Amino acid sequence: FANYCMMPLPTIRKFLQNRSLLNMGRHFSAMSDETPFFKMVEGFFDKAASHVEQKLISELTIKSDITAKQIHGIMKMIKACNHVIHIQFPFRNDHGDFEIIEGWRAQHSLHRLPCKGGIRYSPHVHKDEVKALSALMTYKNAVVDVPFGGAKAGLKIDPKRYSVPELERITRRFTIELAKKGFIGPGLDVPAPDMGTGEREMAWIADTYAYTTGHNDIHAKGCVTGKPISQGGIHGRISATGRGVFHAVENFINEPHYCSTLGIEPGFKDKTVIIQGFGNVGLHTMRYLHRAGARVIGILEKDGSIFNEQGIDPRGLEDFLIEHGTIIGFPGAKVHKGESLLFHECDILAPAAMEKQLIATNASQVKAKIIVEGANGPTTPAADEILRQKCLVIPDLYANAGGVTVSYFEWL
Repeated sequence: FANYCMMPLPTIRKFLQNRSLLNMGRHFSAMSDETPFFKMVEGFFDKAASHVEQKLISELTIKSDITAKQIHGIMKMIKACNHVIHIQFPFRNDHGDFEIIEGWRAQHSLHRLPCKGGIRYSPHVHKDEVKALSALMTYKNAVVDVPFGGAKAGLKIDPKRYSVPELERITRRFTIELAKKGFIGPGLDVPAPDMGTGEREMAWIADTYAYTTGHNDIHAKGCVTGKPISQGGIHGRISATGRGVFHAVENFINEPHYCSTLGIEPGFKDKTVIIQGFGNVGLHTMRYLHRAGARVIGILEKDGSIFNEQGIDPRGLEDFLIEHGTIIGFPGAKVHKGESLLFHECDILAPAAMEKQLIATNASQVKAKIIVEGANGPTTPAADEILRQKCLVIPDLYANAGGVTVSYFEWL
């Protein structure tokens, strides 16, 4: 292999057919819906890499002393998850009972610092999910040219089961554990809100870090973004991800070329929308689409779905959710029963809840003209192959990057 860089280009390509990412894209569609989330993300990476590696080899091996072997090595380095920490600590609740809190933080890429990615509180979170989400953060930051590496954290708790003082103690302890291991810091690793967390939790994290490990750092409050305005936050951060989803759709739906291909008229006026998830992303996606003239006819949540062909008022639904803790019973819509609203006819479908919602066994039932991925990884590789033949899919790496974009300005 000493004279590898002197090999003719066709020979290099033939050699790589069995060894490099050029061949990996072929196995992309063969992934099943049971493929672990991180492997699924790696599959998406391999497919993308299969399109660019050969071009890189053609250009760089001729113009520089970089070899095809080095290019392949760089691709492998980009894909690998650098660090994952597994944390467990004891917690005494308000009733005096003890339990063990379990959590993870993954730093996917240290190529650009600090690492950036949210902290989610969910009883279903696990190591593979955290690694996958951290990888998506790396690629998402690259897509929008935000100079961060990718990271993610998760605590395996249901925040609804804990009082506010309990959540505060858990959050502050988790922050200390991350700080002791070098997994948080304004120039190293900067968390943000995610599922089950918000401004309140970010304020606790910033306060804990600033008065412990970061007490000598004038930039200590930069250890986290998504903070309240009064604590160093930035206007627009709460709605940023949903607004990004809206603008992602806007860039396509106002283009006659794309609309003619999809068989719809340009513009948002009277376009029907169904949104899965009415958390932070779903709510603000709904708000912006509603203001633009679209009609949100259906909302899916974990405890049920609601539907109104004439459209649902986002402000009224938000007020109802705050008061009752559920969207079920909202007077401006009826409870939907029967087949999932994911498969109801509409112009725009926005999965903004969890990963792996559109899978091989249900993708053919989707009737939407445009799918905009507000959640991270809501479409499996097998489903993606099916959906691309029938509708426009706006991927998560682009569609939901509004949050990290605004976080960058808060961090600055």
